[in-house]
Order: sequence, then structure tokens, then C-alpha cells
Amino acid sequence: MRLNTLGIVRTNIERPDPTDVKRLSQFGVATIHEAMGRVGLLRPYIRPAYTGAKLCGPAVTVLLQPGDNWMFHVAAEQVQEGDVIVAGCTTESEDGFFGELLATSLTARGCKGLVIDGGVRDVADLENMDFPVFSRAVNAKGTVKATLGSVNVPVVVANAVVNPGDVVVADVDGVVVVPRELVGAVADASQKREDNEEAKRVKFREGVLGLDIYGMRGPLAAAGLEYVEK
Repeated sequence: MRLNTLGIVRTNIERPDPTDVKRLSQFGVATIHEAMGRVGLLRPYIRPAYTGAKLCGPAVTVLLQPGDNWMFHVAAEQVQEGDVIVAGCTTESEDGFFGELLATSLTARGCKGLVIDGGVRDVADLENMDFPVFSRAVNAKGTVKATLGSVNVPVVVANAVVNPGDVVVADVDGVVVVPRELVGAVADASQKREDNEEAKRVKFREGVLGLDIYGMRGPLAAAGLEYVEK
């Protein structure tokens, strides 16, 4: 009897419709998060390793052991065109799990980036390669290849549960996870929110105040707000 998922590699995961993933990729993390009902965000300590990094794609998940990047090499075999790697760790670790050599390997497999609750290194090389990475830390400390983790099992990354095939979107505002079965619906909701915001943007440009756009005057008065001349 297995007591955990360590040593497991799931080779056949479901991915969402690529058309829905492409539609979702048009929207920013903040828009998607709000469109889903303000859920799905990873903790804000996960930051882009370099300015301008952004990504969107179905997750191939990796469960790492602290100080050990063995499972990245196992995961590379499971990557399909358009996927992103999403890596958690069995316990907190900021070691430099990932660098330019692994990025080269994953790029050859069609991988579109990495989100990791751990450290990365070779940041200048990653930027030159335009391989987007979002990480807990930048850390030159190396790792070993000695202890089994898992690939394509549910992982917790920066307090968010990520299942294989969920879509992860990341930009300068953060990282959000969209459940695989909701990608199309969330893309629709994001478009609706974007259209609504554009209508408001036009009014703001015309000088209309948020007080009036959002109908705030009545509630503010009811709350006791007073205007005085002196």
C-alpha cells in the first residue's frame, strides 16, 4: 500500500482546449482573478525572475524534494507543446533548482515557462532565452539529483492547489491558477469584465468621476459623509 504519491509519474493528463487557453492568454492576471470571483492567486512572493516575463499554459506539475532537482528531468519527458512546468516542494526551500540548462531542455520540448515555489539561477541567461520564470527566490545555490519526487500529481504552490492540466497565467501582477474544466468559462468572464472596464475607461477619460460611474454618492451620504466649505 502506498502512503504517498512520491515516485509517481502520471503520463496521460487531460489538457484544456488550446483555443480556450489562447483566449485566456489575452487577459492579465488581475482580470482573470477578478473574473473568477477573486480566487486562484498564488501568494505574491512568487515574482518574475526578470522584467517582462509572462506565461500562460496547461500545467505539468512537479513535486520536488528540498535541494534536489531530479524530477525536473523526469518532467521534461512529459511536456507537450504549450505546457508550463509548475513546481512545488515537499517543504520550503529556496535552493537554485532550475537554470539555463534545464530551460534549454524544456524549450526543445515546447515548454513555455516555469512557476516554482523555490529558487532559480542563471537569470541573465533565462532572460536572453526569453524563457519566462516565476519563482520564490533567485539563488545560485546548486542542487543534487538523489531523491524521488513526483510528476503530474496535485501540488501546493505558494498556498494554491495546482492540478495537472490546470492553466497557469503569470505576469508582473502575480500568478493565477484556472481549473482545467473552467478555462473556457473563465475566458468568457474575463472578456466580459474587460469590455466593462473599457466602457468605464472611456468615461474616466471624459472626466466623469468614479463617484458617479459607481453610484457612490448615495451610499457615502448614508454613511455620514459631509462636505463642508470651511
